[in-house]
Amino acid sequence: MTTAPSTAPSTAPGAARKRPAPARIALHICLIAVLLVMLYPLAWLVATSFKPADEVIASLRLLPSHFAWGNYSTALDGVNEVGVGRLLWNSLLIACGAVLGNVISCSLAAYAFARLRFRMRGPLFAFMIATIMLPHHAILIPQYIIFNQLGMVNTYWPMILPKFLATDAFFVFLIVQFMRGLPRELEEAARIDGCGPFRSFFSVILPLTRPALITTAIFTFIWTWNDFFTQLIYLFEPEKFTLTLALRSFVDASSQSAFGPMFAMSVFALLPIVLFFLAFQRFLVEGMAGSGLKG
Repeated sequence: MTTAPSTAPSTAPGAARKRPAPARIALHICLIAVLLVMLYPLAWLVATSFKPADEVIASLRLLPSHFAWGNYSTALDGVNEVGVGRLLWNSLLIACGAVLGNVISCSLAAYAFARLRFRMRGPLFAFMIATIMLPHHAILIPQYIIFNQLGMVNTYWPMILPKFLATDAFFVFLIVQFMRGLPRELEEAARIDGCGPFRSFFSVILPLTRPALITTAIFTFIWTWNDFFTQLIYLFEPEKFTLTLALRSFVDASSQSAFGPMFAMSVFALLPIVLFFLAFQRFLVEGMAGSGLKG
């Protein structure tokens, strides 16, 4: 006995994907709307950098009536006879030094807490985690006294040297959680081959911890680049100013506020952060997830 062929419409996965559900379309519209809201301040910053001085505050329009290209030429001249190139170099020097210090010191401290066995490891790790709740302003005065007695005030050392001492407990905790997800069989195999703790760290653990290290580098770069308060406390000479300090000085350089050139310099200050993030963004999710090995 034969059965008639079915005439029901095809429900193949490909056919279902051709016609998205209304809920999915509504979700995409909402996400695009949220994206536009989040990007509006950035678009306003770039557009305002081209506005004349009388339109920055008085006009609510996004686009200027005519482009004031002189804002960028004024911003390139810098402040207090210090060009924007020197300001950019000062900011990069501090940010890159902080990144190098955090990556080296925090990875070593995390390896000790995650892999090594030593007395008082638990209490020391708990004490380190507790320092995350300590506000920066509580230790500012003791740090300033120490650096002043060492003759390091008005230098870049107060912003760079603490990073080489694993003072950022958040990054130590981040790398510790990542290292705990790595299989211990790798270290045991390295130990059988005659590797000590340092050789196991540099040859086995450190290459596998690259996503967490890049995450540490990204956040350290962004936080150090945008750090205004610490730089304001320790830096006095205009030749040592960063772009962050120059933005404030640019407004206070005369009796009137030059908003157009200030926003143009803000664009210069924003570009390195955007480029640094775009270069390493694919490692950010891996580092924050702490999933361990791939595949």
